[in-house]
Order: sequence, then structure tokens, then C-alpha cells
Amino acid sequence: MKKTGVVCLLSILLSSTFTGVALAHEAMPGMEGQGTVEGAEGEEHRFDGGSGLMLHDLSAVQIESLTRLGKIWGFLKYHHPQVVSGNRQWDYDLFDALPAVLAAANRAEANTAILLWIAELGEIAECDPCADLSETDLYLRPRLQWLNDEASLGTALSRTLRAVYRARIPGEQFYVSIKRNVGNPLFRNELAYADIRFPDAGLQLLALYRFWNIIEYWFPYRNVMDEDWDGTLAAFIPGIALADSKDTYQRELMALIARAHDSHSNLWSSLHVRPPVGECQLPVGIRFIGREAVVSRIAPEFDGWNALQRGDVIESIDGTALDELIDEWAPYYAASNEAVRLRDIARYMTRGECGTMHMGIRRAGKTARIKAHRVPAKAVDASYVASNDLPGATFRLLSERAAYLKLSTVMASKVADYVRAAAGTDGLIIDIRNYPSDFVVFALGSLLVETETAFARFVTADISNPGAFHWASTVSVQPGSTRYVGKVIILVDELSMSMAEYTAMALRVAPQAVVVGSATTGADGNLSRFVLPGGLGSAISGIGVFYPDKTPTQRIGIVPDVPVTPTVAGIGEGRDEVLEVALRQIFGAKITAEQLRRLYGDVR
Repeated sequence: MKKTGVVCLLSILLSSTFTGVALAHEAMPGMEGQGTVEGAEGEEHRFDGGSGLMLHDLSAVQIESLTRLGKIWGFLKYHHPQVVSGNRQWDYDLFDALPAVLAAANRAEANTAILLWIAELGEIAECDPCADLSETDLYLRPRLQWLNDEASLGTALSRTLRAVYRARIPGEQFYVSIKRNVGNPLFRNELAYADIRFPDAGLQLLALYRFWNIIEYWFPYRNVMDEDWDGTLAAFIPGIALADSKDTYQRELMALIARAHDSHSNLWSSLHVRPPVGECQLPVGIRFIGREAVVSRIAPEFDGWNALQRGDVIESIDGTALDELIDEWAPYYAASNEAVRLRDIARYMTRGECGTMHMGIRRAGKTARIKAHRVPAKAVDASYVASNDLPGATFRLLSERAAYLKLSTVMASKVADYVRAAAGTDGLIIDIRNYPSDFVVFALGSLLVETETAFARFVTADISNPGAFHWASTVSVQPGSTRYVGKVIILVDELSMSMAEYTAMALRVAPQAVVVGSATTGADGNLSRFVLPGGLGSAISGIGVFYPDKTPTQRIGIVPDVPVTPTVAGIGEGRDEVLEVALRQIFGAKITAEQLRRLYGDVR
């Protein structure tokens, strides 16, 4: 097996080799490829047909034992020399351990079963050299105090686990590597079990343990989850282990993943089973203003066809109050914050069977009941109905004084042309209420700064000390040969996610830069993907992204200098109230609403 060597802190390359973050809200494939394990000849096929474990109920003792087993299995996966060297098929070892642990009548018997299971790995070899946890630039240390809890583990098991920790091998992991020149974890050699039939309690528990331990050891934001992560493991054992169908299992995983509070982390392969389900939807864009679901756009090809109008507030669907539906759906929507959860619910809330749906709405202060018609979701232009930037050209001069550039259709190769065309204007509005179509952080940022300027700082995982994260050096924008000298107004909102947030961080260091809008998604850092049993695809934010002064962004997002939230009335009138405030940064407060509308037109 190829050794990874000792991985040092991330050396940031200030060039286009740092490609930012993959499009996180697109559906992920099931990650084909089962992987192989060296040193396990003759063992690879024992569980090809599944774990063979079927469960119909679980006692309190069994839930406690399975919770402890899940923590220990994950700890050994990333620490035991036999496992990190790739000499064991560690999923299969879990399936071997489960029957004895489930059969244990009490905590002591379960601990004995686990101790005997660990003993089958052989004597723990002395490490030479041994891994050491450096305190230099340490951001997070491993959360391993539980190894000393003899009241829970018993003396012998606690002593054994501590010995494993002392014998960990520096720079070596079979299931994880660190991406070169970037620093996010790459999860490898994980089996997909794509063709297994469900229910299968062993595989379902494996999914829970795999995800829980990835968060525990490789998630740089685990300290801002606001969750009792040990309690989460115990709480989800019954629902996931006893799920009686693949769809139920997938929804339970979605609820688990949502506890990480990371908008990058979802069951991307399985969004079709997230409620509400259906192949059809209304051909409209919906945006939450607070807790009010407002029709914000209507797909052009369906304009005038449906009963809904822009500015309508949806209050009920098929007889059920929307607030009640939101509370029912919310646990299955992974999001860094509530605004993003509502954003994603808005995209799916009209899903269902094709045909008529009944809605209660409020229009111009009056309530009404209407019939609307779902159409196949594939027929709706999602890039239009889910967008908040201006329709039309990527770059335009709104007047001799104001230029506008949206990043949803930007091309890095044309950035210099855009900025040259904006020369002489008083202000350049850069609209990142979208996901950038190209990585322009350095290409565009270099044309806005006078001197080398730091805009971000990362924390990255320590491969030799799972659960530890260290501060890396800052990332800077280097000045280019020319510079735009006017005001730079950056537009952001809940659609600004991941690479959009990273871009906003880089551009806001420009002189005279102002960020206008509302808080962004709060999920920054390169995507680290992995597979879960059933061929299911998930991911986490793999790098911690902070401002140079170590101010955090996760769950908080990019906080605007000038907060602006659209109104229901403004949406109904076809106005872009965020853009209007940006234009006032250029033209001053005396410009009239009518003059503003003439600059940018009607956004409907």
C-alpha cells in the first residue's frame, strides 16, 4: 500500500490552481467504485450480499452498547496501526462485532465483547517514530477525553484504547488523505454497497458510524454545530438501524446530516426522497421574506398561464398551513442557518404529483383560495426561477456612472475586458447573489487592489492526529497591472454560497468596497465528498475558512456592510431593492425611485 508520508500544514498557492469549491447544491452521483483492501485476501467477499443483520427493535442496553461501539469503531478506524495501514476490511470487522455486542446483557458484557474483538487485531506494535500533536497554530484538538472514562469503558478497554492512541502512526491513513496544495480531506477506499437490498441493519448502522466519525475527526467546523454530537449518535441509532425501507433509511440519514449544520453536507444523491416528493412542481420561483413564502419569479414560458402572480404570499398548500408544513419538512433540510433552510424549502415546497394543487394565498392584503397546476420539474428553468440577479447580459453599463457585472455567467478569461469597459464609471456593482460560473477570485480581485492584500485564512486537518486542525497561512490577492479605481459594490444574499462567499471575501478588500444585501449561506471551504452504503453520495466542508483576523464565516456567512432585505411589496412591483440600495451608493440618496427603475428595468 502506498504511504502518504507526513502531511504538513497547507501551503496555499496564490494562483488559479486553487479552484475554489465545487457546485455544492447540485445532486451528487452515488460514487461508483467499491474500493479494495490490501492485506485482506479471501475476506473481501464475505459480505457482498449484505451484513446479514436484521433488527426489529432495540433495548436501552443495546442502544447504549451500539453507541459505544460506533465511537470505538471510528476511533480505531483512524488510529489503530492495523487499520490505518490498510490491513483490515474495517467495515466487515464491524459486521463481525455487531452480534456479540447486541447479545450483551449489560455494559460490562458489551465492553468485554468489544475488548475481545479488538484483541483479534493482534498486539499493538510500538511506533517508531510515533505521532505527536503539535501545539503550534493549533485550532482544534482531538476530542478524546472519553478514552479515560473507565466508568463507561471499564479499566481494560480504556487502557487498550489509550495504548492504541499512543501507538498511532504519523502521516498514515488508509481511509483518508489530504488533497495536495489545498488541504481538504479526501475520503478513499470506502465501499459503496450500491446494489445491496434494504433493510439491512448492519449496513444502516455502518452509514451512521461512517458519517458520525467523519464529522468527529475530519470536519473543521465541528465546534460550531451547536449539537451534543455524542447524544446525536445515540439518538439516531434506533431510527437508522430499524429503518424498514431504503427510502426511510435515506430520510433518516438526511435528518442526521442536517445536525451538522453545514450547507455543503447533504445526501446529495437522494434529494428525490426528501419531502415533499414528486416529479412535478409549480413553474415559479419562491423566496422567503422572514417566514413568508413569496412568489418572486414566474418562468417566462409559463407567464400568464398560472393563477399565481408575482408578490403572492403562499399561506397553505392543499389545506395545510404552510407553517405546519415547514415544521414537518425542516428536519430533513441540511443547512448552515435558518435562512438557507428556508431557501431550500422554497425550491421544493410545490413538488408533488402532476396536476392541480389547491393553495391559500394573500394578494395585496386580501386572502384567496386558488388552483394552481404542477408541471414536470424538468420543464422549469431552475437557473431563472431560483435566481436573484438581473436577467440578461453578464456585463452592462447601467449608465455612464454605473457598471454592473453578475458572476452567474462570468468567464474568467473576460474579466479584464469587463473591468476595462467599466473604467471611468463611479461604481462597479458586482452581483454575487448567485453561484459563480467560473473561478474569478484572483483574476478579478487583482484588478481591484492597490497592494497585496490578505482576505482569508484556513484551518486544515492534521492527518497524524485525527480530530486536530491547525491554522494555515493567509491567502492574499496580488495587484495586477491595472486597477479599477471607482467604488466596488458587492451584492450578496442567501443564494451566495461556498465559492460565492469566498469570492465576496476576496473582493471586499478592494478600496471603497461595500457589501450590500443579506447574510450569505455560511458554508465555505472546499467540498470533501464521500459515499455511504446504498451508493449514496454525501460531503462536508473540508477546510475551515476565516477572515485573516480569524473571524469565522461558517454558519454566519458574509455579513453585509449595508443590510438590505427585499419586501413583499417590492417583489410584487418587480423591483430589485438590493440593487437600488447599491445604486444609491453611487448616485447618492437624492436619486428617485423612478430614476432607479429606468437604470435597471423590470426584473420580472
